[in-house]
Amino acid sequence: IRGWSARSGKNQVYVMHFHGGEAEPITDAKGNISAFQWAPDGKSIAFVMSDAVSEEDEKKAKGKDDSFYVEEKIQYGRIYLIKLAKDAGNKRMQKKLTNEARHVTSFSWSPNSRVIAYAHVKTPKANDRIDSDINVVDLETGNTKALANTQATESDPHFSPDGKWVAMVVSKIPLTEAADHRIAIVSVSGGATKVLPDSYDLDPRLVGWSADSSSVIYYELRQTRVVMYTQPIADGVAKMISNGDAVFFSPTLDPLNRYLGFAQQSNDSPTEAFVSSVENFSPQRVSNVNADLPKLPLPHTEVIRWKSTEGFEIEGMLTYPIGYTLGRRVPLLLSIHGGPAGVFVKGTFSATPNAYPIAAFAAKGFAILRPNPRGSTGYGNAFRYANFKDWGGGDYRDLMAGVDKVIEMGVADKDRLGVMGWSYGGYMAAWITTQTDRFKAASIGAAITNLVSDIGTTDIRNYNAHHMGGQPWEVPEIYARLSPITHIGKAKTPSLIQHNEGDLRVPISQSYELFNALKQRGIEARMLVIPRQAHVATEPKAMLKLMQTNLEWFTEKLKP
Repeated sequence: IRGWSARSGKNQVYVMHFHGGEAEPITDAKGNISAFQWAPDGKSIAFVMSDAVSEEDEKKAKGKDDSFYVEEKIQYGRIYLIKLAKDAGNKRMQKKLTNEARHVTSFSWSPNSRVIAYAHVKTPKANDRIDSDINVVDLETGNTKALANTQATESDPHFSPDGKWVAMVVSKIPLTEAADHRIAIVSVSGGATKVLPDSYDLDPRLVGWSADSSSVIYYELRQTRVVMYTQPIADGVAKMISNGDAVFFSPTLDPLNRYLGFAQQSNDSPTEAFVSSVENFSPQRVSNVNADLPKLPLPHTEVIRWKSTEGFEIEGMLTYPIGYTLGRRVPLLLSIHGGPAGVFVKGTFSATPNAYPIAAFAAKGFAILRPNPRGSTGYGNAFRYANFKDWGGGDYRDLMAGVDKVIEMGVADKDRLGVMGWSYGGYMAAWITTQTDRFKAASIGAAITNLVSDIGTTDIRNYNAHHMGGQPWEVPEIYARLSPITHIGKAKTPSLIQHNEGDLRVPISQSYELFNALKQRGIEARMLVIPRQAHVATEPKAMLKLMQTNLEWFTEKLKP
C-alpha cells in the first residue's frame, strides 16, 4: 500500500505492508509532492515534486527579508522516480525525469513501466493553465520527446493497456476559458492525432481505457446528472454505462481496467467510497465513514423547469422546507452557482458543508431555488456560450423567471425573497441588487463587482477577456455596462458581503469596492472577512462561520 502524509512537515510518500505495521517513508522531499503513481511492475514510484526554495532564499526569509518579484523564481512541478529496492548502501535511488522549464500537471505510466507520458504547462500560475502539451520520457535513456504539441490544450494523458495509444483531452483552437473539449488518441510511435466523436456537453473528463484497449472511458455532466460513458476508438457512438441521480467523482480504474473506484453521494446520503465493474455499472458501497452522522431530517428536492426569454428552457433544483405543507407560502432563497460554467446537480447531498447550507436553511423554514441559467455546464456547448458578452443579461432573466415560477407554484412568498451566491454567483447576486428591489436581503460572496479592476488584479487575467470579447481597453463599454459597481446607484437591498482574505481568484478589493459604495449611499451593508482562506474556504471553522452568518442574516431579514 502506498500513500502520502505531511507528518514530517512536507508531503512525503509512504509505503506500508498490506498486513499492517508502521508506514515507512520512501521520499525525503524538499519541495511539495502533489501526485504519485506506482509503476505497473511494482518496482518503483513516480511522483511530481515542486522545486524547493533555495538555501539563500530560506536564509533571507528567516531574517525577515521575504520580499519577492512577482512571477519570478517559478517553482516548477517535475517528475521524479524512486526505486522501491534499496541499493548496497541501504538507500533508494531517486532520479529527476523532467528538467525543462515547464510545470507537470498529470502523468501516466506505460504498461511495460518503461515510459511515462505527462502533461505540462508553461508555469504553475493559474493564468497559464490552458497552455498545455504532452511529452513522453523514456526512463532508461532519459530522452524526452513531444507527443502532442499544438496550439490546442492537450492534457490528462492515459496509456492504453496494450501500450499502443495515449488518450488525452484536447481543446478547440483558438483557446477559450469556456469548456470546449474532445477526447483524442495518438499512437505512441507518433503520427496524427485522432479526435473522437463529440461528447454531449463537449466537456468530457477522461477516466482511462477499457481492458481490451478498444474504448476510452469518460464522464461528464448531462443536465442535472453526472454520467459515465464508454467511447469506441474505432467507429461507433458513446455508450452510457451509469444511470441514476447519485453524484460520483474522482473515479479511478484498477490496474486491470475492469473495476472503478469512486466517491459517491446522493441528495439524502453523504459521500462514501464505492466500487463497480466497468462492464456492469452497479455501485457497491465499501466505506462507512459517515456512520456517526446525526440522523436529522433532510429536505425534499425536485427538478423544476420554466420558460425564459429567447426560447430558453431552464432547469433548477427546488428544495422545500422540512415539513412543508402544500399551498403554504414560505420565504425563498435564490442560490446562484459559480463559474459561470458551474452547475447544480440533483444528487448533491443536501447537508454538504457549503457557505449556503441547504439543509440548514430548509430546517429553518426556507425554500431554496438553485437554477442552471444560460452559461451553465451540462446543457451543451451552445447553452454554455449563451452568456458571452452578456453577463447580467439573459442569465439574469433566466434567474428571475425561475423565481416567478416558484411564486406561481404557490410555494414562494413574493414579499420574502433573498438572493445569495459565491464567485460568479456573487457577481450575479450583486448585479441583481442593482437591477431590482424585489429581494429583501442579499448575501454576496467573493463577488466580481468591477470587471475592469478585477482583470487587473486576479490571477486569471485572461478569464474576463475571453467572456467579454476583449481586454478592457479594447471593449471598455462592455466592461462598464456589465459591472455591478456601474449601477450601484440603483441598489437598495440590505447586503451581507463575505470574502476570504487570501483570495487570488477574485481579490478581496472587489468586495471593498462594493462595501464602500453601499456605505456611501447609506444602504445597509455588513462585510465579513475570513483570514487565510483562498477563493474557497477549507478550514472547518472558516466554513462554519460563513454558514452561520448566512443563516443568521436571512433568518433576521426574511423571518421564516
